[in-house]
Amino acid sequence: MPTRNDDHTGARIKEQRRLARLTQRQLAARLPYSYSYLNQVECGARPATAAFVAACARALSIDVTVLTGQPYVTELQRDRLAELVRPIRESLDLYDLGPHPELASRPAEQLVAEAGRLCAEVRATRLRNAARDLPGLITELTHTAWTTPSTTLWRALASAYRTAHDISVKLGYYDLSAVALDRMDWAAQRASDPCLAAVRQYMRALVYFREGEYRIGQRLIAAGHDVIAEQDHSREVLAVTGQLHLGGAVIAARAEQQSSVRQHIAESHRIAQRIGDASDVHWLSFGPANVALHKMSAAVEMCHYDDALKQARNIKLPARLPTSRRAHFLIERARAEMETGHTEAALKSLVEARRLAPEQTRYHPAARETITGLVHQSRRTPETLHHMAAWVGL
Repeated sequence: MPTRNDDHTGARIKEQRRLARLTQRQLAARLPYSYSYLNQVECGARPATAAFVAACARALSIDVTVLTGQPYVTELQRDRLAELVRPIRESLDLYDLGPHPELASRPAEQLVAEAGRLCAEVRATRLRNAARDLPGLITELTHTAWTTPSTTLWRALASAYRTAHDISVKLGYYDLSAVALDRMDWAAQRASDPCLAAVRQYMRALVYFREGEYRIGQRLIAAGHDVIAEQDHSREVLAVTGQLHLGGAVIAARAEQQSSVRQHIAESHRIAQRIGDASDVHWLSFGPANVALHKMSAAVEMCHYDDALKQARNIKLPARLPTSRRAHFLIERARAEMETGHTEAALKSLVEARRLAPEQTRYHPAARETITGLVHQSRRTPETLHHMAAWVGL
């Protein structure tokens, strides 16, 4: 069985609480959680939910990443992923420098196609491939968009910035993801594309969702709806509208607003029934399957684990569902299985998530917390669980 050390979420909460000169009871008084729950998390007896971590971060006036320990630098260095982050960071800083006088860029149509390919690489969870090729693409697109501006090129550059955001989030570099979203907005404005602008607001909302700032997240979702409110109800506009409702549903779930959850899910379901699978629209994976997945996610966020597991068992994942979304479903299912006492099933779900998307699973805070919970619950740690715990650095 892995030896518990002080490098887990509960220990970091304890450390930050002490730095703030608060007792457990004083911190618990600032949280919508009991003293007993805080005590169990701090000593490692219970895994911390994302909502609990966000609540602690808000109460202590620190970033969530201080408590989750992200980015997980040791593992990133072992996987040779940390070295790919700096070039991305540098490429994001080229946006206002105009054309590069010494750059020989590929033709515009090749760059546009490459932007789409890298989006696909991220959704297939080939993060290393995407991270390796992205800085060069952003550099070329920035140069070409300044040299021969066009809506198509600015859209492609916005897409590349969105890919930078996706990679940054999956690897735990949230500061970098915020920069990427700012650049995405900059390019979307030049493309005069309201749907891209709305997608950017949706992604900003998820940033505040992770930080526990639910009111700001909800305002951003509303702002996204406002951006496209006057547009014709094209398939693209409807898909983006539906995805905004899905984002609103999980934020409302975290905020314990059940009626709002039901409204958002119902509206997204109505749109999905109208347009069917629209997973090709802005790489959002919107469609009936994604509505079902978000409904289950909302149940997990509200700690309705029995309901979440029941839904998970009835969900049929379509073959074309991106690997990243499939792995995320398995991680959430594992949490519901663990919380309802189905520990063997939870371990199997995590092993499958690792098989499908090893990098995404290794750096996903929920996966790591669920593994922590399984280790604590196991009287005799199975060899598979022992390997999983060592793999994520426990």
